[in-house]
Parts: sequence; C-alpha cells; structure tokens
Amino acid sequence: MNFLIQNWFLIVAALVSGGMLLWPLLASGSQGKAVSPAEAVQLINREKGVLIDVSEPEEYAKGHAVGARNIPFGQIEGHKQLPSNKALPLVVVCPTGARAGRAAGILRKLGYEKAQVLAGGFKAWREASLPIEK
Repeated sequence: MNFLIQNWFLIVAALVSGGMLLWPLLASGSQGKAVSPAEAVQLINREKGVLIDVSEPEEYAKGHAVGARNIPFGQIEGHKQLPSNKALPLVVVCPTGARAGRAAGILRKLGYEKAQVLAGGFKAWREASLPIEK
C-alpha cells in the first residue's frame, strides 16, 4: 500500500498513457471502419456492396457517385431504398464524410453490421477519378 501512495504519480501517468493509446480505437468504434475509394469499389464489385449517399437531394443533384442510392440523412431509418439483405456491405458517403459517419452508426444499430464510411466523402471519390454523374 505504501508503494501506491508513494508512487501515485506513476500510476496516474500509466493510466493516462493507456487511455491515450486506447482513444483512437474507441473513437473509431462509433463510426466504424472507414474505407478508401479503391476499397469501396472492391466491396461494390466483389461483395455486391451498396453505395448509400446520405446527401440532401440538392447536393445529390449537383453530383454523386455512379450507382449511389440517395437516402437523405434525416430519412435513413426505415427508408425503402435500403437493401433488405442486411448482410450486404454498405458504403456510406456524403460530401465530406461527416454525416456519413453518423449515418453508418445508425445503420449498424438497424442491423447493417457491415456499414462503412467512405473516407474523405464524395470529394475523395471525385479525386480518385471514379465515375460521377449529375
């Protein structure tokens, strides 16, 4: 017991450093794994993944990835365009990736365990020179 009292600062330092090491793991758990545009294309082509664009209709009309289903963020729960097969991988995208992270969390709560975020959002898709349509 004397050791704990005399070395309390070492114990606090160990707890803080351990917390800092675990923080990225815990923080990414809320949004799930982010995939690159190339990984998203592989999911779509190899595993019949579905690209879900959670942009508002006006944003979607300005440009979106070819084949993306537009399901606005506010309407994601119970939307008719969500696939009935919850085992399919979903790649969730929005212009920057911010809404997509929250949407992927909602989708995982709805049973879509393979919902993932497109890292960098639609901007990254466009910069990867992947097909877009307006």
